[in-house]
Amino acid sequence: MTFARRGAQSLDLELTTHPINKIADLDAALQGVEASRADGLLVISSRLTGVVAAKIAQHGQERRLPVIASWRGFTDSGALLSYGPSRTFEAKRLVGYVQRVLNGEKPADLPIEQPVKFELVINLQTAKVLGLTVPPSLLAGADDVIE
Repeated sequence: MTFARRGAQSLDLELTTHPINKIADLDAALQGVEASRADGLLVISSRLTGVVAAKIAQHGQERRLPVIASWRGFTDSGALLSYGPSRTFEAKRLVGYVQRVLNGEKPADLPIEQPVKFELVINLQTAKVLGLTVPPSLLAGADDVIE
């Protein structure tokens, strides 16, 4: 969350938080987003938020609120865009780690690695629903565009 706070400060934006710790918290969190009169919604991607990605995206579309996340699954579910590590690519890298452990290496001896492949995915269907025009320069830099 620190990265979001720093980014918001550097852009002179007000950041409000509406955390969820279980699925039952989602409706109250979305009501909090509405009450704060947010102009957009940055979702911190997690297993929990991934489970409710479609509902979050639908909430954004119904209220003409751009939803942004770091996992592609959110954009596939109707969020405006996602930018973050390619979970598919990183899962393939994980296979190499499993092989090394199965071949006798100790997990504690394996290096901790950072993601190396990031992807920008833009959902043009959602942009249309929100009444937004995505600049051609952003589309040109996208790894995938959902039309």
